[in-house]
Amino acid sequence: MGLLLNEVGALVMEDTEKEELLNAFFTSVTSAKAGPQESQALEVREEAYRKDDFPLVKEDCVRDRLSNLDAHKSMGPDGMHTQVLRELEDSIAEPLSIIFERSWRTGEVREDWRKASVTPIFKKGKKEDSGNYRPVSLTSIPGKMMEQLILDVIIKKEEEKKVVRSSQHGFTKRKSCLTNLIAFYDGMTGWAGEERLLTLPAITCS
Repeated sequence: MGLLLNEVGALVMEDTEKEELLNAFFTSVTSAKAGPQESQALEVREEAYRKDDFPLVKEDCVRDRLSNLDAHKSMGPDGMHTQVLRELEDSIAEPLSIIFERSWRTGEVREDWRKASVTPIFKKGKKEDSGNYRPVSLTSIPGKMMEQLILDVIIKKEEEKKVVRSSQHGFTKRKSCLTNLIAFYDGMTGWAGEERLLTLPAITCS
């Protein structure tokens, strides 16, 4: 990374000073708000989630995730490489499923899974301006797996309960801005066609 300008307009050359400058900017544009569960005791949260219909994290699902890991992905700050996780899938699928299940039921996430290696990526504008960089976080692979498993369960529940309307295209599987535009265009052309038919003059036979 090249030189950066600090708050007084001076050029920063040392790597540690650049890190502090970018860290201060990234921290200023993000805020961490405590969720409602963080104020509850661990026993209270765990008891609240002890239900028969609560979705379980099955060992087979974890093994499938492990076997499909991309060996070329970079490892997180915990040093767990994807290739190692794939080769050890038969040994670690069960303990990981237990950890995921415990985390799901209690709302607790391992501390090392909440850490990330942050890399600043240049967007546009002057490269000396720290505000022209966006942070990309590289987190733990097992932590990402747990997020994906929980997401799959949430999406499945939403589909079963029909929580999300068919008109919702953002953050929806197999839908995007393109499908939203197509649906809008289809609706508008249909309404325009109906309006045109209503305004056509009546044809009488003599």
